[in-house]
Amino acid sequence: MSRAELPSPNDLPQVDPALFDRPTGDRFAGAGTSTHAPRFLLLYGSLRERSYSKLLTLEAARLLQAMGGEVRIFDPDGLPLPDAVPDSHPKVQELRDAAAWAEGMVWTSPERHGAMTGIMKAQIDWIPLSIGAVRPTQGKTLAVMEVSGGSQSFNAVNQMRLLGRWMRMITIPNQSSVAKAFLEFDAAGRMKPSAYCERLVDVMEELVKFTLLTRDVAPYLVDRYSERRETADELSKRVNQRLI
Repeated sequence: MSRAELPSPNDLPQVDPALFDRPTGDRFAGAGTSTHAPRFLLLYGSLRERSYSKLLTLEAARLLQAMGGEVRIFDPDGLPLPDAVPDSHPKVQELRDAAAWAEGMVWTSPERHGAMTGIMKAQIDWIPLSIGAVRPTQGKTLAVMEVSGGSQSFNAVNQMRLLGRWMRMITIPNQSSVAKAFLEFDAAGRMKPSAYCERLVDVMEELVKFTLLTRDVAPYLVDRYSERRETADELSKRVNQRLI
């Protein structure tokens, strides 16, 4: 198509000009201005006494703290199944408060039957897509990791990426999948030096960088024309519909 055939950018009768936004670089001028430590919530998907997803999470926590981050790890033990209890349950409130506090998250699940575990999914399901007109996870960064007992797989991390998109999170490009995890940790529960360990460092480093880059401008990054057309009450009604 030649330049003469291009449609006019001013011919948008279906768009409300008062709400239309033309993104510009100066809207990102505030990026990197926060001075507090970046805040990360880490979730893992197993209740086993020697849980490799927990051990990998603990290694991630050490790295994030060494890189200047503040970390909280949620213990899923005692978390009820979604919808089994009111959301006022103490474990649910603990999880939701931590999700609201965090600027980034790490989700680490074992792969079971070719998927993330039910415990992992339950934690994510208890974090609401919206509370009123506020989305607790929107614009926050996310790193996904998995452990498996056999050969390397990416089923769990792929599933968690889909969930991260659904939760409107900024899921970083890098990820970690640790195969035969029972061989990768010593008797004390520390990760042995390996390519898997180096990948873990890479993933946490990338997560911190993306969080520092986006946390101050996240509201602008996820601002949407369609939602600017809605009032807060209308948005709340749409995203908080009861299950049919």
